[in-house]
Amino acid sequence: MPDSTTLLVIAFAAFVLVALALDLGVFHRTAHVVSTREALTWTVVWVSLAALFGLGVLLVRGPETAIAYVTGYVIEYSLSVDNVFVFSLIFASFAVPRELQHRVLFWGVIGALVMRFVMIAAGAALIERAAWILFVFGGFLVVTGIRMLLARSAHGTDPALNPFVRLARRFVRVHPAFDGQRFFTRTPAGRAATPLFLALVAVEASDLIFAVDSIPAIFAVTTDPFVVYTSNAFAILGLRSLYFLLAGAAARFRHLKTGLALVLVFVGAKLLLADWLHIPALISLGTVVLILAAAVIASLLDPEKPSARGLRATG
Repeated sequence: MPDSTTLLVIAFAAFVLVALALDLGVFHRTAHVVSTREALTWTVVWVSLAALFGLGVLLVRGPETAIAYVTGYVIEYSLSVDNVFVFSLIFASFAVPRELQHRVLFWGVIGALVMRFVMIAAGAALIERAAWILFVFGGFLVVTGIRMLLARSAHGTDPALNPFVRLARRFVRVHPAFDGQRFFTRTPAGRAATPLFLALVAVEASDLIFAVDSIPAIFAVTTDPFVVYTSNAFAILGLRSLYFLLAGAAARFRHLKTGLALVLVFVGAKLLLADWLHIPALISLGTVVLILAAAVIASLLDPEKPSARGLRATG
């Protein structure tokens, strides 16, 4: 008979498959513009499901693992806000109609789930064979956090110039017009990709870049592959609703990027000092939440002037 952890893994896998099937086959079978109300509802649903899963982790694996899961989820979900900026730029660059954006993000999520699984499995295997790699992760996170603090803008590059997009253009015939929800269409010259496919390539490429930061960050919290992947997966699953909720308001959180940078520096320093300084899991969680809450409050108290906002909702 499988143990409780195996049952939790099976339950998680089944949940993801059912959720994705219902999402595309029932709730978004017909392309439509996702309203703010719908996005808010789904955001609450995904956060609630992540919390319920955390309760399951608490009952099955105990409080320490549950705290690690919650900390990882908070970090990953917060870092997802940066994806909102990038997705908005991608959809604006490829002129993706608002009613088609969910379809791109849906398949982007599937690709991200597979990609993260491979990267996390590789990372866990690497750590098992060479524990010193955690110090490399720590140093990388500290440097990344400092670069985020010093960078004026991380979103100035045109997504259409992304190397993966240019590679796709080189090997795949591209049709300039959309064909409904299709990623590929038939033309007199043969089968060709639509701009929707290029947008999907750009979304997957952006997730690959973000994964390079986020995966070391969660390994700084725990090296348990189960906790690392499930916290990542729930953050990714909730990213679509978060995008539609914040796409038009993300620029208002002007100090959130500073908060995210400080979180990366904190978890990186925690890894570097692990042999000399032990920070309890609950204190780590409290520190991360406190930093992010302070960044959000600072943004609300010191909003960016409307004329200075460089990002608007697409469509």
